Amino acid sequence: MNLNATLIVQMIVFAALWWFVARFIWPPITKALDDRNKRIADGLAAADTAKSELAAAHRRVDEEIKQARNSAAEVRTGAERQASQLIDEARAEAARIVAAAKKAAEDEAALAAQRAKDQLREQVAGLAVSGASRILRREIDAGKHADLLSQLKNELK
Repeated sequence: MNLNATLIVQMIVFAALWWFVARFIWPPITKALDDRNKRIADGLAAADTAKSELAAAHRRVDEEIKQARNSAAEVRTGAERQASQLIDEARAEAARIVAAAKKAAEDEAALAAQRAKDQLREQVAGLAVSGASRILRREIDAGKHADLLSQLKNELK
């Protein structure tokens, strides 16, 4: 066998094999590799999107927590303000009740003092009439001397 002919036949077989592989085998392999690269790229893009959405969700959660804390602080402040107002109203009501009770007690005490003074005047007038009758050794008629007794009561005031 001739070495040149063998080399030429091997070149033709190689060329035919290369053409067959390039035409029928290589395109499905490259297509599979391209599809895989595309799926990987899509997966990475989806992962990046998910990561950014997760970060946005964290920001929204943080914002919601901040709003909830602010709302709770406002509610607490409002409750404290309302409690303070209720306490102030209760104190004012208690002060009014105490003032009314004090005024009623003062009025009652003044009335009792006036009654006591009137009773004392009556007793003093009676004692004065009794003393005067003893001094004069005769009975003084209270009805006849009512003007004198009224004048005496007025002088005692």
